[in-house]
Amino acid sequence: MTDSTPSSSARRGLIVINTGPGKGKTTAALGTAIRAAGNGMRVLILQFLKGSWHYGELDAIQALGTALGSAEDPSIVIRQLGRGFVKVGGAETDPEDLRMVEEAWEESAKAILSGEWDLVVLDEINYAIGYKMLDAAKVAEVLARKPEMTHVILTGRNAHPTLVEMADTVTEMREVKHAYQKGILAQRGIEY
Repeated sequence: MTDSTPSSSARRGLIVINTGPGKGKTTAALGTAIRAAGNGMRVLILQFLKGSWHYGELDAIQALGTALGSAEDPSIVIRQLGRGFVKVGGAETDPEDLRMVEEAWEESAKAILSGEWDLVVLDEINYAIGYKMLDAAKVAEVLARKPEMTHVILTGRNAHPTLVEMADTVTEMREVKHAYQKGILAQRGIEY
């Protein structure tokens, strides 16, 4: 009879997916990124579709990265690689958005495979895949070749089944109730 109890010494980089229709996917990934940076890990956050708005996390991550590292070599880096909202739902996707997603993926794959980062967060990549702007098989191929100790978090609704299958941890956020149902607008510092 073999012991199936996990070994506390078994360490390796994890593939984590935060998905589902509820709020909190990016927020959970950013919380993990902050925890990792606080533990001396080098963290890269690549935001696939965000880019046209200024989010509070940009300033916070930039300040934290410099505080934990230095201005020249921050321990946590965040980059917006898109233009913001993309046309979906019957509308033809703008070729510029497709080009930007492809460039974002090239940067992501290079970062994951480089071994330079302990944690790479691919924020909203699940949307890019779901909108048919990025092939899930390309993502799976790179994840299968990532360095052993590199952690990767993928966020966004409707995570692709292939990626869910290969992930170590998958969390689905589910909305129970939201303030907008009462007519309350998105609040600065809470939702952006």
